[in-house]
Amino acid sequence: MIEIPSDLHPDLVPLVFLLGTWEGVGVTDFPGAEKANFGQSVTFSHDGRDFLEYVSHSWILDAEGNKVKPLESESGYWRIDKDRKVEVVMVRDQGIAEIWYGELAHQKPQIDLVTDAVARTPGATAHTGGKRLYGYVKSDLMWVGEKATPEVELRPYMSAHLKKVVTPEQVAEMARGLGDLPDDGIAFFK
Repeated sequence: MIEIPSDLHPDLVPLVFLLGTWEGVGVTDFPGAEKANFGQSVTFSHDGRDFLEYVSHSWILDAEGNKVKPLESESGYWRIDKDRKVEVVMVRDQGIAEIWYGELAHQKPQIDLVTDAVARTPGATAHTGGKRLYGYVKSDLMWVGEKATPEVELRPYMSAHLKKVVTPEQVAEMARGLGDLPDDGIAFFK
C-alpha cells in the first residue's frame, strides 16, 4: 500500500507512486555509443507545492557491477492536471533542455511521455526528441526511453528496473506502526 504524505499537494496524489528514491540497473544501447550496463539513482520529492522534483544520476557499470564512470544526469519538475495529463520540464547535463507531455494511464500506474520541445546548447550532444514510458510494477519502478537524433530515427536507447530505497529511519517508523513483534520472527509472517 502506498502512503500519501499529509503535506502532498492534492493535485499530485495520482503521482504518489513515484515518490521516494529508487535505485537499480539498466542497459543503454544507441548507435554511435558502446552498449553498456548502467546503474541509476532516481529521486522524486515534493515540498508541498503542485509539482514533484525529479533528479536522476546514472553511471556505467563494469562486468562485476562496479561504477566505472558517470553516464548522464538530469533534473526537472513533474506536474499533472485534473485530466491526468502530465508535463515535465527536464534539463540534462549534456546541455539539453526538454519539455515533455504525456498521460497517466487510467487503470494502472503508467506514464507515457513524449518530447514537445528540445533546446540544445552549441556544445550539446545531437538530440531531436524522445519518448519515455514509466511503470510501477509489483512495487518497482521500470522505465524505457527512446531517443532520436538528426542521424538516427526514434528508437529505444535506455531502460532500467529500479527498486525503492528504504532508509533506516523509514524502517524504524514502519516498526513503530507494527507494535510489539512476536519473539519468534517467523510467527510474524504466518
